[in-house]
Amino acid sequence: MNGQITFESWGRLRFLDFLNVKNVYFAQYGEPREGTRRIVLKRLGSNQELADIDQKICKRATGRPRCDLIQAMYKTEFSRLNGDVRLLTPEVVEGWSDLVHCPSQRLLDRIVRRYAETKDSGSFLLKNLKDTERMQLLMTLAFNPEPLVLQSFPSDEGWPFAKYLGACGRMVAVNYVGEDLWSFYNAPWEKRVDLALQLVEIAEQLTNNDFEFALYLLDVSFDNFAVGPRDGKVIVVDAENVLVADKRLIKQNKPENWDVWYESRFEDCDKEACLSFSKDILCSRVNVDHNYYAICQNLLSKHATWRGTTGGLLHDPPTEIAKDGRLEAMLDECANPKKRYGRYQAAKELREYLAQLGVIVNCQSEKPSHDLNIKGRGLVHSPGVLVLTKLGGPVHTTKCSYFHVSCAYLLEAVKEVFSAV
Repeated sequence: MNGQITFESWGRLRFLDFLNVKNVYFAQYGEPREGTRRIVLKRLGSNQELADIDQKICKRATGRPRCDLIQAMYKTEFSRLNGDVRLLTPEVVEGWSDLVHCPSQRLLDRIVRRYAETKDSGSFLLKNLKDTERMQLLMTLAFNPEPLVLQSFPSDEGWPFAKYLGACGRMVAVNYVGEDLWSFYNAPWEKRVDLALQLVEIAEQLTNNDFEFALYLLDVSFDNFAVGPRDGKVIVVDAENVLVADKRLIKQNKPENWDVWYESRFEDCDKEACLSFSKDILCSRVNVDHNYYAICQNLLSKHATWRGTTGGLLHDPPTEIAKDGRLEAMLDECANPKKRYGRYQAAKELREYLAQLGVIVNCQSEKPSHDLNIKGRGLVHSPGVLVLTKLGGPVHTTKCSYFHVSCAYLLEAVKEVFSAV
């Protein structure tokens, strides 16, 4: 980052320190060629958390709670990874943080190669980093690895995280995504359906992807997601507690029960954003339903509680959907399954069902019917009634003022039908 940063409400910044639980500040960032845009500045911890880190470093190095931090760093375990060490290896950093609770060499090489705070990024060799760069990397990895998650799994490659822009000391800059998910809790139904579908798709992407890295979200709440104001895209904006498991390594090492599908245990607690999980199990199974469980329990289903509310993002559905009962049943099975492997099936069905609710079409015409068939799906329009069929079988019939069409590519066809009416 080579531009100028201007804090918003700078005069209130110190006062807000007492209230800012997330340690997040908004600012304007300007560059001569690109203009000004809004960014988010995130401290890697609260004042107390950072003070605790400093104290730990000092105690490890000198046995005293206060010291010269720069000198102390070279007397801690970080100094063992000096310029003579070629690679960052799993046995050295395992368990330092959620990101490296069970690291593979492939993951660590990816982290070092994509480390942005060096001019010579692109090499996975630790020895190619300067001493200060190496120390900063190790400190970040140990105490708050969120910047490394954003760099290793960047938004430019389609990962659902905020874009990392740069760092200065213990503060990092990311792009401003938009309002948090909580702001949409009472949004129109069709908007909430779209957001819910994106959340389920995020769970799927982070669990199953071509890279065979499973990224498990250990802290899931309405505040940890944001929605783009223009494209409406849902993004994870708090990636501090993300555990990465290398599925290739699990398949290679074949730990006990590695190929047995793991079902996360539902826990009905009296606190907000509760999750029950075992990090060791997340690290040792190829098939894990944790992300679906976290999204359904803490965001979508009736079990979701946040800021004194209950019911989740999909609360108060339209009457027809509520009477049908399928949505509530799928959400409940996804959060608290009654059948063996029920969450896996429920998540799949929920994703398909939400996609069916994804496109809204007006159907108030009093004109004669028109028939249309596209890719095996038939759309029949009659006075005030729409029937969507799939492979010859009826999926849904409605006489209300709107209808949810199953696939986005049908929208243009639907418009064509209505333009002909």
